[in-house]
Amino acid sequence: MEPQVGSILEGKVTSIMKFGAFVALEGGGSGLVHISEIANTFVEDVHDFLQTGQTVKVVVLSAENGRVNLSIKRALPREERRVPKPPRAVAAPRPAVPKPAQQPFQGRGRAAPLPPSGDQAFEDKLKQFLSSSEGKMADLNRSMDGKRGGKRRK
Repeated sequence: MEPQVGSILEGKVTSIMKFGAFVALEGGGSGLVHISEIANTFVEDVHDFLQTGQTVKVVVLSAENGRVNLSIKRALPREERRVPKPPRAVAAPRPAVPKPAQQPFQGRGRAAPLPPSGDQAFEDKLKQFLSSSEGKMADLNRSMDGKRGGKRRK
């Protein structure tokens, strides 16, 4: 008879594998406790948490076609299930560094900083932005044409 899903049973660890441990249940039969269901922390080696012959309490997760999946961590009381999160490191705030204004992009090379001017109208700023972005896009398209592969058609 297969155990009821959700029931808490006691069993003995019969063998330990890399992926989990097999547990012989008290009513007969056995099941697998997957490595992810052993503890609330990261389990690199099952031997760090279980030994062969150890008695454990398990919860039946599923039972179909003779395969029984078990969990040790879900059989723990609610208080023990919670894993305290490590405190997050809070970095000190960085001082704000003003960035210099950039001159429109003029083809290859780096853009030179513009002299600061607060009396430039919005339309002028927009024109500068559009002309610099068009130049950047033209350069980008030119450089990407050679990387697309294949031969050019004539």
